[in-house]
Amino acid sequence: MRRLSLCLAAAAGALVLAPAALADGPQFVTQGGAGVATHDGKFHYVPVPEGTTGTLLEKIDSRGQLYWWMHLNGSWGIASIGNGSTIGQGLSRDGRTLVLESTGGPFASPSRFVVVDVRRMRVLRTIDLEGAFSFDALSPGASRMYLIQYRYASSGDVSDYIVRGYDLRTNRLLPGKIADRREHEDSMAGYAQTRTTSADGRWVYTLYQKPSGEPFVHALDTVRGAAYCIDLPSSPSTNQALYNVVLSLRNRDRTLAVHWRSGRPWLRVAVGSWDISYPSAGFPWAWTGAGIGGGLVLLSAGALLLWRRRDEKVQEHARQELGLA
Repeated sequence: MRRLSLCLAAAAGALVLAPAALADGPQFVTQGGAGVATHDGKFHYVPVPEGTTGTLLEKIDSRGQLYWWMHLNGSWGIASIGNGSTIGQGLSRDGRTLVLESTGGPFASPSRFVVVDVRRMRVLRTIDLEGAFSFDALSPGASRMYLIQYRYASSGDVSDYIVRGYDLRTNRLLPGKIADRREHEDSMAGYAQTRTTSADGRWVYTLYQKPSGEPFVHALDTVRGAAYCIDLPSSPSTNQALYNVVLSLRNRDRTLAVHWRSGRPWLRVAVGSWDISYPSAGFPWAWTGAGIGGGLVLLSAGALLLWRRRDEKVQEHARQELGLA
């Protein structure tokens, strides 16, 4: 089953704070904590405050030992999503480039970012952009950065935004917006819950919740600059438990698994076709009946019953995640 929603690109929609977390917001800037890990998990890069106007960027090994540190002018942090996760945020797949965001947030004019070569321990450039922007994603080789642009920043409205591309090779903001070309919506709204990235760093998958409560997965191709949104089944109990949902990639990154933190599976999304399927979702009836008409009636009734049973099971799992069952 394929369910595509109107979408531009990765949804954000929350005020940026540091180091405190915004409980119901999808994106903010953090200092300290676990920082962002390299792909092999051997090192973490952790920005920490230095006085009132500076930042120390620390490289910490897997044993928790300080490997090196460097001083940065200004107050910088790592963009995080959902419940404060910074997994993969801002670090290129090759581990060479790290993008940090000003802790002043997107509504401090100008919006500021610093690009650091962590192999050579030096700042490559500082980016100042007029308008309200926050970091979203980075291409594998750090040739392009993706930003959320809030369109009504002057009024503090974070519910209306678009995604922009920034060419880090030519150091310029690219014209236009990153949009699903099959759709025609001007902007996007949603709250990020969790995220996973393909092994090569090309695809970024984020689970979002619309202001109205419904969940959807946003798939961003950071190489081509393309975006797709896939609506997921919605129910009151499922929507309330989305903070307990996890994304992971299976089958050599060809299948996006959506499951609960407890390990219970929910559904699967086929990468590319974006078709939705369900684990162990077999059809228990054979194609029988008197002619095609009878077969169609039986097929429809069986599919409806199967769907109801599956939906009841999903809602039961959601209630268990909420501690209500």
